[in-house]
Amino acid sequence: MASTAAPGGAVPRPEGPSPTSYEAYAPRSASQRSRLARIAALTAGPVDGERASSDTNKASSSSSCPSLLQAMSPPPAPFASVSSSTAGSSASSQDDDPVAATLKRTYETSDHLTTVLKHATSLRLALRASINIGEDISTRHADLLRHSGELSAAAERLQAEEATLSRHATEIGMPLRHYDAVDRIGVLVGVLFKDGGRTVVRGLARIKVDNEDFPDVLDEIDAAVEYFGSNGGREALATIERDARSKREAADEAFQSGTVQYYKRALTLHEAALYLIREAVADRINQTTKDVSDALNLRKVPIAADKLEASLVYTRFHGISSRSNTLIGVVKARADRTEQYQDLLTMCRNAYCGARESLLRLTVRSHMDKLRERHGLVGMTRLASVFLIRLCTIETSLYLDFFGDRDKMEQRKKGRETSRGRDQDGKSDTEDEEDEGGKANATVAGKKTSAPPNASDQAVTLASQVMAEDNAEFQQLLASLCSALHRTVRRGLVSIHDLDTLCQVVSVLREERSLASTSPTTMAAAKAISAVIVDAQERLIFCANAALTKEVVRFKPTPIDLDYPNRLMPGYKKPEPPNANVKSEDGTPAENGAESSPVEEIEDDAVKAQLRVYESWFPPMRSVLRVLSKIFRVVEPRVFEDIALQSVSSCTRSLKDGSAYILNKSGVVHADLFLVKHLLILREQLSPFDIQLRSVERQLDFSEAGKAVSRFLANRNRRLFSMSTENALVTLLREGVSVHEESVDSKRDLDDALRSACNDFIEHMSVSLAGPLLNFVEQCKLASASSNASLKSQPFMTGVSVKAALSQTTDGLADKLGEVTTQMALYLENPATQSILLKPVVRKITRAVDDAGKFISDAVDGEHEWDEGVREQVLSMLTNIETTVKNRSSRQLKR
Repeated sequence: MASTAAPGGAVPRPEGPSPTSYEAYAPRSASQRSRLARIAALTAGPVDGERASSDTNKASSSSSCPSLLQAMSPPPAPFASVSSSTAGSSASSQDDDPVAATLKRTYETSDHLTTVLKHATSLRLALRASINIGEDISTRHADLLRHSGELSAAAERLQAEEATLSRHATEIGMPLRHYDAVDRIGVLVGVLFKDGGRTVVRGLARIKVDNEDFPDVLDEIDAAVEYFGSNGGREALATIERDARSKREAADEAFQSGTVQYYKRALTLHEAALYLIREAVADRINQTTKDVSDALNLRKVPIAADKLEASLVYTRFHGISSRSNTLIGVVKARADRTEQYQDLLTMCRNAYCGARESLLRLTVRSHMDKLRERHGLVGMTRLASVFLIRLCTIETSLYLDFFGDRDKMEQRKKGRETSRGRDQDGKSDTEDEEDEGGKANATVAGKKTSAPPNASDQAVTLASQVMAEDNAEFQQLLASLCSALHRTVRRGLVSIHDLDTLCQVVSVLREERSLASTSPTTMAAAKAISAVIVDAQERLIFCANAALTKEVVRFKPTPIDLDYPNRLMPGYKKPEPPNANVKSEDGTPAENGAESSPVEEIEDDAVKAQLRVYESWFPPMRSVLRVLSKIFRVVEPRVFEDIALQSVSSCTRSLKDGSAYILNKSGVVHADLFLVKHLLILREQLSPFDIQLRSVERQLDFSEAGKAVSRFLANRNRRLFSMSTENALVTLLREGVSVHEESVDSKRDLDDALRSACNDFIEHMSVSLAGPLLNFVEQCKLASASSNASLKSQPFMTGVSVKAALSQTTDGLADKLGEVTTQMALYLENPATQSILLKPVVRKITRAVDDAGKFISDAVDGEHEWDEGVREQVLSMLTNIETTVKNRSSRQLKR
């Protein structure tokens, strides 16, 4: 079995046909065959090596170096070749001979030990061979690892070299791509370069701006311009243009390198491509404007406002808007690359705005003039504002069709369609109101329809497009078109003096401005209306100041104006001037002989009663209240307060002057009641305005200027150019001119004037009713305060003198009191006001009666003509005075 086993215990493979070799079809080089042989030698195992040498030295290998399988197999039995017969005979003889049996066992043991020894030797040799094989495998594995590392390093090096070569190839191919693009695109945009690029020939472009490849062509041109410019072309060209002396040398060097030459070519191609866009947008807009103007003869005949939206002015522009918007979108997407795109975009906007202004200017102005002729200034302001709001809306829509963002425009259209569908579900049929100047149906409908849920988002999007900084040209266009309103209204305002008309104009314009301010598309109209409002307010303030100056400050009252108390009588008729039957006071024609129904007569009676009360007021106060009530809500609060401050102060002075005239004409009572009546009315009518009527007046005081100039001239060491506080000019101004500030409070002055008038009335009424009694009490108080003489010895303290004074007070007291209360009722319609004024009079007289009784009680009977009868008469008179004053005053007030 050991002799038949293969070396190393390996089983021999069956021999078969050799595998087919492909060397004949794909022969390898010598270096490849050498590398494959090295790899095969490194990866071959020990089994394959022994298999290769087994055919040549099989016998020697079996005897000299037993294999591991042979060493592990059991040794054969001793005496195996002896036949069974000999064994039988030996066994029988061993039993008889012990020596032979012992020797036999010795031989058997010796043979067995020899076999074991051989087997151990075989095991040792096999183990040594295994160790050698393991060492050989380890060595080969280390070589394999070393060669694998070398292969990995070589692979990485090859990869790095491949990346470097690829990068170099890309860098080498990049300029070639730009060179090829410049040479290829020139024919597309209609540009040919001759004489090495020195001569440029322009022709027809083969590519159209509507072509889908045109944006890619623009990108290639931009990339070429950027590449050649960043690689020295821009600096070299700037040097050539800056230094004319070295132009030829720099040009020759540039043509040798090709950088500046191709940079110039790229710029020429860029200019040609932008020219194609300008021709398709700006020139197309100008040509369309010329065609529309010639077709409609807009230079001489304006378009009717109601036919404006359906005219060629809008239909032709809507026809070219889609193509223009696409090209403008291409330009806007590249606006941040070079300034040429920005310039082209600005030129397109200017061309559009100039075209729209030339088409609409005459129509808008003629429409404004027509509205003013037909409807007057007030009606014209409302209709013209509605027209401008609508015009701004449709112009903004058309502008966004040209220059707006297409995606945002699609979203806006979808939002409008959604809102329109909702409105059609719940909207009733309404008749469209058409004015003389155009249709404001969309504006009116816009007020009534409810906004869709995304209306705020759409408004923000629309505002971001319309109010952007790059749309300043369009905003100027709208402002120019809306300036026609300012031009027309301003010319009309100059000739208006009626405050009512001016107030109506301002009110109407404010309403229209609030409507125009709700949408970003109509902000230009809102700004134009605001400018008109400012002018109308200035005119209104001027007319109001002129009216107040004429009717209050410079008012010269006539006897008819101060005919009090006759003007307060029920049947009083004011004398009318000769032309009074033509117009009334407010400028309206007087109506005579008109028939009216009973209800109208009752209303007319109430109105006439109110007018009579109004006519009974003093003209300056009537003018102040009339003007302030008209301008209160149409001018700014600060302006109104300033006008009210000056007018109230002037009115108060006029009332005091009128009271002085009435004092000389009708008496002190009428003068006091006149002043109290009008001051009360003035304060009452001013209270709804809720104004403070306070200001600070500053005045320059030059009283010390003469002394300051004298000191300036006397000072010989004047430092005129000193930059300090010791400068002579600064000292002259500081010492010679001073500012005085004075706080003016018209409301406080009005209250003080009213309080003074009431006190004067109370004092004058008390003297008029009980003058002798008050005189007697005053004399007694003065005598009591003096220490020179006794009160009892005074001549006015005699019984006869006191009785005479009280008799004068008692005589006609009731009639006087009745006359006073009647006059108070004539001036003051409110009984509470009469009571407030009359109670202090009664209280003062009653207090005087009590003081007189105290002084009389100190008199002694039998002295100074005093006796019991006189005392009783005097006390009775005092009681009668007190009773009469209280009873008659309360009775008159109850009436």
